[in-house]
Amino acid sequence: MEEDVTAMAFSPDYRHMADVARNAKPARLPLYEHTVSGEVMEKVLGVEFAGLAWGKNRDLGEFFRQFCRFFKEMTYDVVSFEVGVCPILPGPGALSGGGPGPIQSREDFDKYPWDDIPRRFWSQAGPRFDALVEALPPGMKIVGGAGYGVFEISEYLTGLEYLPFIMIDEPELYADLYNRIGDMLCAIWAEMVKRYRDSFVICRIGDDMGFKSSLLTTPATVRDHVLPQYRRIIKIVHDAGLPFLLHSCGCIFEVMEDIIAMGIDAKHSNEDAIAPFDRWIADYGDRIGLMGGFDMDFLCTKSEGDIYEAVLEQGRRFRATAKGYALGSGNSIPEYVPVENYLAMVRAAQSLRAEESSA
Repeated sequence: MEEDVTAMAFSPDYRHMADVARNAKPARLPLYEHTVSGEVMEKVLGVEFAGLAWGKNRDLGEFFRQFCRFFKEMTYDVVSFEVGVCPILPGPGALSGGGPGPIQSREDFDKYPWDDIPRRFWSQAGPRFDALVEALPPGMKIVGGAGYGVFEISEYLTGLEYLPFIMIDEPELYADLYNRIGDMLCAIWAEMVKRYRDSFVICRIGDDMGFKSSLLTTPATVRDHVLPQYRRIIKIVHDAGLPFLLHSCGCIFEVMEDIIAMGIDAKHSNEDAIAPFDRWIADYGDRIGLMGGFDMDFLCTKSEGDIYEAVLEQGRRFRATAKGYALGSGNSIPEYVPVENYLAMVRAAQSLRAEESSA
């Protein structure tokens, strides 16, 4: 059997994902996922371990041994891992809607414990990244970092429906909010690359800025307030010699040129209801690496056989037409994706590798 089809013989090589981020065609088609549910991992491996994710010492080490084992056995060249910023923010937060967040006024903003947030983050993140680095198999590196981005954090702190009121009534507070979020994230990311630069191949932020038909906010907010903070973060990442990947769901085409101009190296997330993946390749594939291609609805509703055949056919086309491309879902693999359908996508990617190695 071909080396890349057999998990036991598979040798990870993070350099293939490094090529994708440089928008160069990798010698071997990489697989990529933003996240994979612990429940799916357990079903694939036949081992219960997801509950150890927030344990200590030995439990944490065992979690990451199984976590890395999953990615290696599924023939990934990297592991995807992040620790979220929003869960450690003093709240209650408003990212999921249902009420206002903790910042609704200048007084709220001034008394918010901004300076303590990096410490809170690293008290949670440090032990987990240390355990992950210890468990990384030879040839593998990390894609990820600090989860949640500039816009999502502003949603958490105020509430999506409350942001426009601040924008209109208190424009200086609106600007200060985004600048302070940028300060906080820059402090976290400066420490991230200082500690773990050699263990990362790509630094990533997920920040969903759109829904099916448009942005979640105004283009002016993205251009004038959100993207300037990303430029600061991307400079930290690039100065450390690493590429930057933006994961953003939704219809963000009206600001995509601005996003590319701010310096991203690669983009992930796509939905067929918004645009076929071929559009991403046609419009942006000459400038940035692209990851994904296979819509969540497709992976959830089609049969195992149909998924295998479609991924084989479309993946062959994506691989031929894109420069830097990594195959995977358009979003992630949550617990409700049928495991057999996920595995069909993986097998199809492995078959594409076998085709190329025998050509």
